[in-house]
Amino acid sequence: MNWLIAVVFIGVYIGMALGRWPGLAINRTGIAVIGAVTLLLSGAITGDGALGAIDFATLSVLLTLMVLSSQYAASGFFDWIGHRITHLGGGPRGLLAGVIAVCGVLSAVMTNDVVVWAVTPILISGVLARGLDPKPFVIAAACAANAGSAATLIGNPQNLMIAEFGHLDFAGFLLVCGVPAIIALGVVYGVIVKSPMMRAGVVTNMAQGGAAASASISASALTSASEPASTIDKPILIKALIATVAVIGIFIFVEDRALWSLLVVAVLLLSRRLTTDQVLGRVDWHLLALFVGLFIVTGAMSQDEVLAKLFHDVLVSVQINHPAVLAGVSLLGSNTIGNVPLVMMLLSLGPEWSETLLHGLAVFSTLSGNFLIVGSVANIIAVEQAHKAGTVISFADYARLGIPITVISLGLALGWMTLIS
Repeated sequence: MNWLIAVVFIGVYIGMALGRWPGLAINRTGIAVIGAVTLLLSGAITGDGALGAIDFATLSVLLTLMVLSSQYAASGFFDWIGHRITHLGGGPRGLLAGVIAVCGVLSAVMTNDVVVWAVTPILISGVLARGLDPKPFVIAAACAANAGSAATLIGNPQNLMIAEFGHLDFAGFLLVCGVPAIIALGVVYGVIVKSPMMRAGVVTNMAQGGAAASASISASALTSASEPASTIDKPILIKALIATVAVIGIFIFVEDRALWSLLVVAVLLLSRRLTTDQVLGRVDWHLLALFVGLFIVTGAMSQDEVLAKLFHDVLVSVQINHPAVLAGVSLLGSNTIGNVPLVMMLLSLGPEWSETLLHGLAVFSTLSGNFLIVGSVANIIAVEQAHKAGTVISFADYARLGIPITVISLGLALGWMTLIS
């Protein structure tokens, strides 16, 4: 069965890189699920082997963070924070700084994907109302969310996997990875504020429909932006804040993070005002299914002695344990197959991982996600949300800012990780 495992593994990861299989209307989640089912039905991996490959601890914590984000959304917090951001003083530069700071901080405790999804539509309407081009601000939100998420174990999905794999300490991780994360936020501001896109400072035609569509969008934006911020439901928000503190406390003081995280979910489900559908409605079940499929596919590779040794030997031969090599592999892998599949593959099939090397993998794989639109799910979410709001951000638009942001922040992060290793 070695050949079948290898074929399925290659096919799935090609699908991760392309985002689909040519000729089929299937996305990355579908590809991962099909790969897992193929291996199970063929007997290439047993049912027990598949269950053993699935990291239920990571899935449990990720589910908890998604439910927690639903609680914040239900409280009106995201609408309120978006309104506050777009009404910051200090002109375009002050607005840019506010967007970066807020998205960076929130992503460290709510995951980058959630923050970008919630903030982008409100941000666009507010920026348009101020007569500014939304593009640099949307890109800033995505890049800042990625950079800020690098600081903590719960900032993004790949960090969660790394934390569970290496049993990493929350405070220790923050002390090491928080520095390059903060530096990267500064880089995001420095690059964008000096960019021609930012200096232009004028509203462009965001929709292919032309000036009429653009005018309609602008009028709508002005109306929504002038409205007062949504009222916050304080009891729901307080419950969300307590749950957030509880999750962080679990990561600091508790060894069995998965079960205690699920207890937080159970408590949030016990509500007199929010139905179960409302609490679980924002859970990204597609992402969880993607994780399960990839866990099984990579698990089949790691459980096959011949293939696992071959892959391990390749990684050792390129000296993956050297920080510069790891940074390069992270940059290449994150912008082809994606940072989550990359991290999953490296953890399952790579060499022995020291704590320092795991910190490096977390920082490098996360910051590399700012390079291109496809480098991070948060980027894709931001661009899609912007498109729905009438702001078209092309591949080239993003790359003009994302590439220098990534190269500079990754270089500085490499220097930091080398210094402390």
